Amino acid sequence: MSESEQRRLTAGGEYLVITVPLQIKRRGGRKEVIAPVDPNAAGATRTNQALTLAVARAHRWRQLLEEGRYTSIRELALALGVDNSYVARLLRLTLLAPDIIEAIWEGTEPDGLSLEKLYRAPVEWEEQRRLLGNGAAGQQS
Repeated sequence: MSESEQRRLTAGGEYLVITVPLQIKRRGGRKEVIAPVDPNAAGATRTNQALTLAVARAHRWRQLLEEGRYTSIRELALALGVDNSYVARLLRLTLLAPDIIEAIWEGTEPDGLSLEKLYRAPVEWEEQRRLLGNGAAGQQS
């Protein structure tokens, strides 16, 4: 844009600068632009729906197994019409530290957190926090 065009866009040759605070977050291997959110607005946080849904399913499926509705992962997988290994991988998400699950629900999980990383997370909560990059490493749960 030439200088004469800039002067036409502003009154009296003064410049108007608009700043929009944006955040770029990696979600599932993709970069997503996160626009600022009004904290008072309903639904103010942005959650990763894939992670949220996976954690919710895992806990629901564990509940079904614990209640005795299904006697094995194989029986549950057959009823759901999915592979046994998929059910087993998802059930591992029930072993995540409470603060990591909370961060997923609130949309404040570490950048780049994916299902693949969660599937491979160790069982120990402190190790999970260290490997997954959660800022809650010093918390006791």
